Amino acid sequence: MSFQAEHLSEPRRRIVRAIKTNGASSMSELASKLDISAEAVRQHLLHLEKDGWVIRITEKQNGIGRPHIRYQLTTAGEHLFEKNYDHLTIEVLDTLVNHLGMNALKAMLSAMIDERIREWEPKLQGLTTIERLIVLKNFYAKDDDYMEVVKKGKDYYLIERNCPFHNVALKRPILCSVTSSVFTQLLGCKVVRELRLQNGDGCCAFRVQLDQQVGPNTPCLIIEDEPSNIMSKDDV
Repeated sequence: MSFQAEHLSEPRRRIVRAIKTNGASSMSELASKLDISAEAVRQHLLHLEKDGWVIRITEKQNGIGRPHIRYQLTTAGEHLFEKNYDHLTIEVLDTLVNHLGMNALKAMLSAMIDERIREWEPKLQGLTTIERLIVLKNFYAKDDDYMEVVKKGKDYYLIERNCPFHNVALKRPILCSVTSSVFTQLLGCKVVRELRLQNGDGCCAFRVQLDQQVGPNTPCLIIEDEPSNIMSKDDV
């Protein structure tokens, strides 16, 4: 079982592994199984609970005596262990194309774009294009440290340094057209991706071409062309 919690201390990794292996466990069970003092286990569990990796659950003992407290992994804690979502996503996409054709995939991606536009449009009402750009910095995550807005010449760029779909995008780059298509629709002007993580550029750079407005008849899904590389990776 692959484990993705290198930032946890060694005792806390052992505790999380034990809970994953044996299910919800009490403090005494963990202390006995791991040969760690009960007080040490208690302190580590407090930190793991505070950081959102584990949660305590209370089990009533037939109404007699004190409730029994056990600890189990939260959803975040479960994701400390590698999940093979990337392979499953690629398999689903390929099965869709193999059975229903490429147009079915494009229709699905268009539906994804529509949903994202419905989600984001209310947040952008009344804003200028530049103000919309600032808000869209949070496209993937609130207060995203890996997304920034930069200006070069007359154009603005959205720079994305941490794609949450990177592994899937490497195999099926058509998915990347969703992001540039959503940006185009929400900003009302052409948006093209000039740098690409999957090309080894270290980031994705979306150029916002303010002088190329798009109309209501613009296709929902805009399949990406090869990048024009106006921006160099040295610029970012």
